Amino acid sequence: MDSTIKFDGLANLYEDGRPEYPTILIEKLYTDYGFKSTSIIADIGAGTGKFSKLLLEQGSKVFCVEPNKDMRNELVNKLNKYNKLHAINGTAGNTTLDTSSVDFITSAQAFHWFNVHEFKRECKRILKLEGRVALVWNVREMESPLNQECFQIYKQYCQNFVGFNGGIKRDDERIKEFFDMHYKRMEFPNPLFFDQKSFIKRCISGSYSLKKTDQNYFEYIAALENVFDKYSNNGQLVMENKTVVYIGRCSSMSMRNTFIALPLVKGAYMII
Repeated sequence: MDSTIKFDGLANLYEDGRPEYPTILIEKLYTDYGFKSTSIIADIGAGTGKFSKLLLEQGSKVFCVEPNKDMRNELVNKLNKYNKLHAINGTAGNTTLDTSSVDFITSAQAFHWFNVHEFKRECKRILKLEGRVALVWNVREMESPLNQECFQIYKQYCQNFVGFNGGIKRDDERIKEFFDMHYKRMEFPNPLFFDQKSFIKRCISGSYSLKKTDQNYFEYIAALENVFDKYSNNGQLVMENKTVVYIGRCSSMSMRNTFIALPLVKGAYMII
């Protein structure tokens, strides 16, 4: 199934159910990694704009590249007050952006959907020299009994479930391949708080989740409600979660910074 249509009709649910990202992460990008209010950023797989919004709030110009029409429309409706917002109908492998046009690329909760080779090639093309790429995920703490039980419910009921975040693992081979092993990993605590309604919305906002028209949907919802009742306190539930970032320079992936010595005459070389 084409990954760009997996979230058809889910934009409102995604916006309501998916978690935010911690302020400290954005502060880190803007204080330690060169992000500025004058930066031009491409947020690839922008979805409904949860991460894009944080960049726009810093004053940066953000090209929000999102191929799903429903998600992109939700993004525009929510963020159209920012005059540096540019919503783009494009994909990870074909952003439609100009060559060497952006300072940074971000991708939050989306890289696991991408063709790594196509995305890597497109990053090389659209990034300026020395540009960086930041891959971001909200990751459930799997030591948590709550998250372990949720995992088992998804595994039992959702045939498309391959693991949280598309099965991406810590220092996943896809991440290593993308960055040619040259990256830094950071993580930030980001516990999530739910009442029963928002917890169920979070659970069914996944692309793998059953929908009302699917067999066993109501059994699935009942199982999730039981988990909420088991782990909640006075109608509130805390889900152990962290935000993980992998960041690296595009120069580590690009031939633009590779020096090749070409012979001119005996004993003389030109460096390109």
